[in-house]
Amino acid sequence: MKRIICTVTNDLNYDQRMIRICTSLAAAGYEVTLTGRRLRHSIPLTTRPFKQKRLYCFATKGKLFYIEYNIRLFFYLLFARMDIVCAIDLDTILPCYYVSRIRNISRVYDAHELFCEMQEVAERPGIYRFWKRIEQMTVPRFRYGYTVNQPIADEFKRMYNVDYAVVRNTPVLQPISIPDKKSKYILYQGAVNEGRSFETLIPAMQYVDASLLICGDGNFMQQARELVQQYSLQQKVIFKGMVPPDELKDITRNAWIGVTLFDKKGLSNYFSLANRFFDYIHAGIPQLCVDYPVYCSINNMYPIGVLIKDTGIESIAQGLNTLLQDEDLYRNLQQHCLQARQHLNWQQEEKILLNLYQQIN
Repeated sequence: MKRIICTVTNDLNYDQRMIRICTSLAAAGYEVTLTGRRLRHSIPLTTRPFKQKRLYCFATKGKLFYIEYNIRLFFYLLFARMDIVCAIDLDTILPCYYVSRIRNISRVYDAHELFCEMQEVAERPGIYRFWKRIEQMTVPRFRYGYTVNQPIADEFKRMYNVDYAVVRNTPVLQPISIPDKKSKYILYQGAVNEGRSFETLIPAMQYVDASLLICGDGNFMQQARELVQQYSLQQKVIFKGMVPPDELKDITRNAWIGVTLFDKKGLSNYFSLANRFFDYIHAGIPQLCVDYPVYCSINNMYPIGVLIKDTGIESIAQGLNTLLQDEDLYRNLQQHCLQARQHLNWQQEEKILLNLYQQIN
C-alpha cells in the first residue's frame, strides 16, 4: 500500500475536489493523508475514508501566512511517512519539491488553475514575479501532474514541456429528483475572490426580481459586502459564508439559477473550469455563465445555460431575467443538465486520476 500526502492551504472540510480525489485514491488501496490549515474558527474535521492533518499558523493571510505555512509544511513532510507527495497548486509546491528531493520520493503536481495568471497575482508585478520564479523552477521538475482542462494542460506543455493529464472537477454521479421550488433564488457558490465579477453581479441584482445567495468566502468578501450596502441590496443579496458540502448540495438543488462568472483579466479566468459549473449541472439547475472557451465547448455539446460574452451589469441582468422568465427555455436547459450529468461525472474522471497514479514507480 503506497502512502500519499496531498497538500493544500485551505480548511479541509470545504474542499470538495480534494475530498473526491482523496476518497478515490483511498478506495483504490492507497493510504492517503490530506494536509491543510487549521483556522481559529475551524469546525471539527468530518470523518473521511482517508487521513486528515491540519497545521495551525499564527498568521492568517498575506506573505507572513504563506511563509509560515510553507515552513511548517516542510518540516511536517520531512518526517512524515509517505511514498508520494502531491502539491495542490503553486502555493504548496516548494515544500513538496524540496522534501521529495531530500527523501528521494515521487512527486505529483495538481494544478487547479494557471496560478500565476490569476487576476489577483497577474495584476501585481512583484507578486507575479515571485510566483513565476517558483513556477519556472519547480513545474518542469514535476514529471507527473494533472490539471482541470485541456487548454491549461496545453499551456503547461508550451511553457515547460510537461505532459499533464486532464482530470475535470466533476461531482460523483448520484440519483437526483428535482424538488418543487418555493422561491426562485439565484446561487453563487465558491471562492468570493477578485475576478469573479461581483463588481457587476451585485449591482445587476437591482434589475432582477429574485434573491442572490452567496455561499463561500475569500479576498473580495469585504468589497462584496460594501457593494451590497452601496446599492441597498441587503434584502436581496444574502451571504451564507462557508457551508459544509452536504448542506451546500441541498442549497444548490433548491436553487433556480447558478452563476459562473469570471472577469477576462488573467488567463487563468479565461481558461477556467470551475467546480460550481459542474455542481449546477448535477443539481439540474441551468446557469448564467461566461462564454469562455471551455464552458462554450461543453455548452455546445450539452446546452445547460445562458452564456454571455461580457460581464457587464446589463448583460448579467438580462441573462438572469431570461432564465427567470422564459419557462420553455429553462425546462429545455434543465433537461440537458440531467443528460449531461450522465457523461460529465466523477466516475469517469477518477479513471484518469487512478491511471496516472498507477504509472508512478
